[in-house]
Amino acid sequence: MIIIPAIDIIDGRCVRLQQGKYENVKKYDLEPVKVAEEYVEAGLTHLHLVDLDGAKQGILVNTAVLSDIARNTDLKIDCGGGIKTLGDVEMLFSLGAYAVNLGSAAVKDPDLMINCLKKYGSDKIILSADVMGNMVRIHGWQDDAHITINDLIKKFLAHGLQRVCVTAIKCDGMLQGPDIELYQKLQKEFPTLKITASGGVSGIKDLENLANNNLHSAIVGKAIYEKRVTLRELAQLTSE
Repeated sequence: MIIIPAIDIIDGRCVRLQQGKYENVKKYDLEPVKVAEEYVEAGLTHLHLVDLDGAKQGILVNTAVLSDIARNTDLKIDCGGGIKTLGDVEMLFSLGAYAVNLGSAAVKDPDLMINCLKKYGSDKIILSADVMGNMVRIHGWQDDAHITINDLIKKFLAHGLQRVCVTAIKCDGMLQGPDIELYQKLQKEFPTLKITASGGVSGIKDLENLANNNLHSAIVGKAIYEKRVTLRELAQLTSE
């Protein structure tokens, strides 16, 4: 399982939310580029970068952070937040993204998701879904998309979808463990997908549990900032 550290950005700085609520934000006095460089130094190879300003506003906002990290590290960066158009996707790749997450855009403009899968390939385009229960929420977790995660995935399977990042909102930022049952159900229904688990990881035991359930990858955010895990531990656990 690949361990992917996360950097969530508001106003160009590292933050974490609790259960997707912008009013429950914790800001860290950390520069994103320096954090990313520490990930590299520890031996980590991937990064999940979320533009929370962009997700809320529906436009790309913190592109300078992506550009700075890509210039200063060789991390494989998957990024998302605020994407609306093919031009947005092209810009993110031009700035150094390794893969792009389509969340709200995939729900509101399925043709964009399909066109991106066709143009860039299934390894470069990730369906990113934030779920409450099994219902998808959009616009930075603020609005109900009125579709289940299962039905959203089914929309794109025939178009080559292979990668899905699923954030369990009820667990996100809570440090109380991931929603194992959610991922087990998704893997059972979609055994060929590469599923990334996001939300709730509190320590190494949670990651071992996800790995034992054959998840492709797992995102770790607040547990790093709160020193529940060390970067070296994460690097030792990860495997491609």
